[in-house]
Amino acid sequence: MIDIQRIQTIAQLIRTNVAQVIVGKDDVVELLLVALFCEGHVLLEDVPGIGKTTLAKTLAKSLGGNFQRIQFTPDLLPSDITGVSIFNQQRQEFEYRPGPIVAQIVLADEINRAGPRTQSSLLEAMEERQVTVDGVTHALPYPFLVLATQNPIELEGTFPLPEAQLDRFLMRVGLGYPAREEERQILRRFRTANPLTEITPVVTTDEIRAANQICRQVFVHPVLEDYLLDMVAASRNNPAIALGVSPRGAMALYRASQVMAAVRGRNYVIPDDIKQLAPAVLAHRLVPSMETRLHDRSLRDVLRELLDQIAVPVEEVWAQAQ
Repeated sequence: MIDIQRIQTIAQLIRTNVAQVIVGKDDVVELLLVALFCEGHVLLEDVPGIGKTTLAKTLAKSLGGNFQRIQFTPDLLPSDITGVSIFNQQRQEFEYRPGPIVAQIVLADEINRAGPRTQSSLLEAMEERQVTVDGVTHALPYPFLVLATQNPIELEGTFPLPEAQLDRFLMRVGLGYPAREEERQILRRFRTANPLTEITPVVTTDEIRAANQICRQVFVHPVLEDYLLDMVAASRNNPAIALGVSPRGAMALYRASQVMAAVRGRNYVIPDDIKQLAPAVLAHRLVPSMETRLHDRSLRDVLRELLDQIAVPVEEVWAQAQ
């Protein structure tokens, strides 16, 4: 029997800590927890001033982790991210000076502002959790979570992320504007001081590593595997989609569903876990067809229609789970 109670406790501690600074956005925080326990990365796509940086800093302080922010600009070089080797005249050898990517929580701000060469320097770090400088490989700390942001409004002078890079992100998430009363709470909460300064770590690295291993043991019924694979197959045979979900995308949804179930206190996945995660995990991995582009349809809408056409195996799964 796996210790699901342990996952719930860790997740609730982080939620409570983040809620001291971030008002509302419980669904976004839950997705970040899923990414953390999946050892994945998140693309935060929304307008400026929503609280993306504050959320990243609060999460980093809750984990007791090292936080670095990289402001992507057109003149940013790959070495500005990965670090450089500098010759030490006293020792007569080269020393590695780590770049800002060598941190546990990395905020890649406005990632689409930098050129393709600089964007690609993140690929090895995100996928392999290491950087290579002058032929020498350096491991990144654990946990390693990249929160990249991009502004969907101002696109002049930007370099859209290619599909290969988008596929490295476990999910794409939008924060959205707060409700009126939530915004009132924000005004009052930040009126006298910044609550971020009072945040203290609530979990350790060992607890996060253990949580990752526990989540891998969450049961996924074969019927639900078929349900997930039906989604993947439908995305590859839909006329509105030119390029469907890759095997990496299917694996990402599978792992994310296991973690979602654990965070919600279950040692088994239910259809709602898969269906609720699908837009965040799959939409950014799809390439729309020319007709979809001409009609200006969003991929989330296309994916939502696709999901509605797939039968949800509720009765069979509950019969096996109970």
